Parts: sequence; structure tokens; C-alpha cells
Amino acid sequence: MANKNVNEMSFLDHLEELRWHLIRIVIAIVVIGSIAFISSRFIFDEIIFAPLDMGFPTYDFLCKTANFIAIETTFCNDSIPLILQNRTMAGQFSADIWTAILGGFILAFPYIIFELWRFISPAMHSNERKHSRGFIVISSFLFFLGVLFGYYIICPLSINFLANYNISAKVDNQIDISSYIGLVRASVLASGLIFELPIIIYFLTKVGLVTPEFLKTYRKYALVIVLILSAIITPPDIASQIIVSIPILVLYQVSIYISKLVVRGQRKKAEIG
Repeated sequence: MANKNVNEMSFLDHLEELRWHLIRIVIAIVVIGSIAFISSRFIFDEIIFAPLDMGFPTYDFLCKTANFIAIETTFCNDSIPLILQNRTMAGQFSADIWTAILGGFILAFPYIIFELWRFISPAMHSNERKHSRGFIVISSFLFFLGVLFGYYIICPLSINFLANYNISAKVDNQIDISSYIGLVRASVLASGLIFELPIIIYFLTKVGLVTPEFLKTYRKYALVIVLILSAIITPPDIASQIIVSIPILVLYQVSIYISKLVVRGQRKKAEIG
């Protein structure tokens, strides 16, 4: 199968090729996820539950910042008023399994991109493959940068706000473990995928679905969408939304620049041809 010319492959051949790439991706996720499952105690205590400790780096920085500008904040509290609980028989086991799968996906992301690249690269010209050699490194870097942003920014901001928000002193925040882990999972994974925006724009420009002019024209609408996304994935306070919005807007601007480079390259190629 691998020796066949891509132009000679039928639709079913492409499906068969894609199937084997997906199988290898699943195997990689399962293998790394199994290692994560074995190390679950460390992952939960030192990573997943770390934002529940007021000594978390984000809280420490925001507390010092608030003290510097002389404002009161919950980031300087002694503890987060939140109690985690498990109310189902298989709750902790399910949390362990799904966290291991998520960990497997995150850590295997470079290999996932590599397999997808192996699938699409035969359809590209040799010079396109040469100029796209850094694709795996760049896309992996952006994804891990997004994961760190979600973990150190979105996650602690959301947890601190929601844990301290109350409608009455008579109500205690006794949160089910699935709800807490779901928030952490969504914050981390969504941020990682959002940071892939420049890569997505690169390929959309390649196939002619977007242009730099299109991105510039709809930039104001993109700003509104970014603010809506920020409001969804962060607590409903202006400071948190601004913190989340800034890197996304920067990524959008970078995407416009990347789209320009792609179009410029295509025009040069057309002139030479």
C-alpha cells in the first residue's frame, strides 16, 4: 500500500491507508494512557488537584499583584471553599480511566500529528513538503502552549471564582469529582485546540477556503466571537475575559500573517509556472 502512487490509489485505498494511521494513533494513546493510569496517584495529587491549593503559582502571582495595587481579592485567601466528593460507585474509577485517556492524547499529540502528516503529505508537492517540515514541531508547540495556558490561567481562574461564588451562606460547595475534572479537562483541551488556529488557517488558505482579505474583513466579527468564547470558558468577570482574549486575538493576527505568506507563495509559484 505504501508503495502505491498517491494518484493511483482509489477512494477505498485512501480509506484503508487512513484506517491504519488511525489504528496507530489509537495504539499510541492507549500505551501512553496506560502509563498515565499507572501513575494516576501522582497525576491527580500533583497536577489535577493542584489548583485547589492556594499555593498554586497563578494564585500567588495574582495575590501579589492585587496587594501591589491595593485591592481585595479571593486569590489571597487561606484556602478554596470547596469539598470534592464522589457520589457514584464507579465515579473514581471512571475519573481515573478518562483522565488516563486524556493524558494519553495530550502526551501523544506530536505522534498524532506525525501520523496525520504522513497521511496528507503524499498529496503535496515536494517543495510544499520541504517548506512544511516544521509542521509537526510548530503544531505540537502551539498545542502544548495552549494546554499550559488552560491549566495555569483558565483553570485556576474558573475554580477560584466558582468556588468562592455563593448565593447564600447556607449553601456549601460540595462538588462531585466528575464536575471538577470535567472543568479541568475542558479548560486544558479546549485551550490546546484553540491554539492550533494558525495551523488551521494555514491549511484553509492552502485549499483556498480563506484569504488574508477575508480574515481582515471579518476581524471585528472574530473579536465578538473571541469575547463570547472567553465568556464561556472563563468566569464572568472582565479581568478574566481580557486575560483569555488577548492570546486568542494575537493568534488570530498571527493567522492573518500566515495566510498572507501562503498566498504570496502561491502567487510566486504561479508566476514561475
